[in-house]
Amino acid sequence: MNTIGKMMTPSRVLVFGFAAVILFGALLLTLPQATLNGMGLPFLNAAFTATSAVCVTGLVVVDTATTFTQFGQCVILLLIQVGGLGFMTFATLFAMILGRRITLKERLLLQEALNQVSVQGIVRLAKSVLQISFTIEAIGALILTLRWSSDFGWSKALYYGIFHSISAFNNAGFDLFGNFSSLTAYVGDPFVNITIMLLIICGGLGFIVLADLLTFRKKFRLHTKIVLQVSAALILIGAVVIFLMEYTNPMTLGPLPFGTKVLAAFFQSVSPRTAGFNTINLAGMYDTTLLSMIVLMFIGASPGSTGGGIKTTTFIAIFLSVLSTYRSDPHVVLGGRTLPKDVIQKAWAITSSAVVLIFVIISILSLTERVDFLTILFEVTSAFGTVGLTLGITPMLTDVGKMAIILTMFIGRVGPLTLAFVLSQKKNKKAHIKYPDEKILIG
Repeated sequence: MNTIGKMMTPSRVLVFGFAAVILFGALLLTLPQATLNGMGLPFLNAAFTATSAVCVTGLVVVDTATTFTQFGQCVILLLIQVGGLGFMTFATLFAMILGRRITLKERLLLQEALNQVSVQGIVRLAKSVLQISFTIEAIGALILTLRWSSDFGWSKALYYGIFHSISAFNNAGFDLFGNFSSLTAYVGDPFVNITIMLLIICGGLGFIVLADLLTFRKKFRLHTKIVLQVSAALILIGAVVIFLMEYTNPMTLGPLPFGTKVLAAFFQSVSPRTAGFNTINLAGMYDTTLLSMIVLMFIGASPGSTGGGIKTTTFIAIFLSVLSTYRSDPHVVLGGRTLPKDVIQKAWAITSSAVVLIFVIISILSLTERVDFLTILFEVTSAFGTVGLTLGITPMLTDVGKMAIILTMFIGRVGPLTLAFVLSQKKNKKAHIKYPDEKILIG
């Protein structure tokens, strides 16, 4: 038992914990009560749906609105909430409700789950995460309920408001509008679009940034400044590219009024940051636009958020590292501060691992699925970035394809975080041995 305890490091506990939540959710979705046909989902489809919910992705092999009962939809919603905020954050909530003391081991797990460098103040941070999340979700649900009350009546509007607010804040992308339509019926609705976009952005900034913003500090920490600047730049650049490329496309922005075009362009730029909602037909987009969205999906949200991807800070660290190499500058400088070498190494390791994973999964799907390469690249990047956008192939995936995407979503949710934590640990004594230098030819 001692050996098992030593082997179960915080990172391993989190990986197995996420897997256990997915398995539990999948079993619930196979129950007859979960589906409208009274037969339950086949296990592979249930596992796919549960993984997509826990990993806050949004890719679906069956339509959420027309397949599941309210019980099944509530199971999915609970999985989204647990997956977005982290099961250790919820375990802390229950411990506090029961008045139980948080042990050191649990604090270490929280440190890993929230991607922090120290256990100091970690319980206070977990409380803040819960308070901030529930408050933002409640505000979003209220606005959406008021908007949809005239369309559906108060009870259905409240249910839809809560579901879509939680789904948007946690960057999940699940919707209840049926026929895989997402939010296309509301492409020109400013209330729905702006509310959903703000929920996505808040969920994707990261809890550290949100806490920093809500304290109204005169001087933000460097992490907060960089996340805000990079996020704003990516959203703006993405919106401009989508607007210009799709302006006359009869399948997307072409038929829309000018104001709706601007709104739709911004929505489609925000959504690839790991949210998964869409208000226009993505399959009708030009290839160049899809490639720009793939880049946004690959970068994803920010550290400590409900989103996926390699993260904004990883992207900017690599970008500045490349610039420093071009300038023959040994130091990577960001915001008047030098980034440590181990931070740059982790950024490259995370990105390299992501590229290798995507390459392997694309290779598998190229053999199993009868679709073009760009469609597969879009699907796999969406799964890795826990985005949930698709060009329509998800429901048609083969069993092997479904298992490959399940693995991609799972690694996309826990892999980069776990890798960053493992790489930050103290190395053993052998790792401190310094061997003689010798150069090899590069490039």
